[in-house]
Amino acid sequence: MKSFIKPFIVLCLIFCVVQVEAQKSKTPFFHPVDSFSKARFWGLTGTTAVGYTGVVTGLSKLWYANYPRSKFHLFNDLGEWKDMDKMGHLFTAYFQSKWAKQAYAWTGLSNKGSIWAGMTAGTLFQTTLEVLDGFSEEWGFSIGDVAFNTSGVLLMGGQEWLWDEQRIVLKLSSHRVKYPDALFNASMGNGMSSQKIRAAELYGTSLPEMFIKEYNGLTIWASVNIRSFIKKEKTWVPSWLNVAAGYGAENLFGGYNNSWEDSEGNIFVLDRDAYPRYRQYFLSFDIDFTRIKTKHRALQILFNLVNIIKIPAPALEYNSLGKFKFRPFYF
Repeated sequence: MKSFIKPFIVLCLIFCVVQVEAQKSKTPFFHPVDSFSKARFWGLTGTTAVGYTGVVTGLSKLWYANYPRSKFHLFNDLGEWKDMDKMGHLFTAYFQSKWAKQAYAWTGLSNKGSIWAGMTAGTLFQTTLEVLDGFSEEWGFSIGDVAFNTSGVLLMGGQEWLWDEQRIVLKLSSHRVKYPDALFNASMGNGMSSQKIRAAELYGTSLPEMFIKEYNGLTIWASVNIRSFIKKEKTWVPSWLNVAAGYGAENLFGGYNNSWEDSEGNIFVLDRDAYPRYRQYFLSFDIDFTRIKTKHRALQILFNLVNIIKIPAPALEYNSLGKFKFRPFYF
């Protein structure tokens, strides 16, 4: 399974670096210095470079070392996992670029300079991981991943160039799926398995794994701020109110189909009619926490962090089976 856990690790690193560097200054996090600071710029760049090198080296030795290496090759995985991993790449590249842009704005770099720095950082971080994938026999250099990575970077940069703010923010939500634990026989072989066992093998069971690997419970959202598109100065619409469009998928127990082979060579196949694989499209409400006004730096940092999460709320679902569903409480 090829999830976006690796780029997500780097995403978390970038946010931590931003916060560490910000805490060294008496200037509030969202208020960059008036003029360019070489000390901040090179301190941030050096800290990020060292940290990122360490993460990439660690992934190369700990993650990729568990899989056979090969010559550099391309890999076409569009449509795999109903493109949930692609949405993960879009989300991660967007936030890597966004947080890197904020970090370089904090150093006093010009607005244009910080935008380019953020876009460059997001592209560099993601492309490095794709190159590592390119030398892995298990995967390869995915053109689809690069396309979605680039889209995430451009979504951040394009909004800054066009509006000088992020009116459309990518977010995620995830819930724990209750899988049937009834055992069934292998289609070929003498083994037995269950959906619960298969899901644990694919997605893990811990809370962090649920948020970054559980494709059947994960939803990626484009959260649009309503007020920012209203030209009138006086309106009843709160500045923090968003409308969100989400994408998810259901009944994914394999990359392209719901069949798999266990370590003993037993082959299992789920009934397509009983467990159809399908895409989900959601419409819901959300909150942009960064638009909640506060002068407290700690709250600003907290709001910037939690703004990657879509709040639980009622949602309308339409899926590729042609069915509508109303979810009174969806996360």
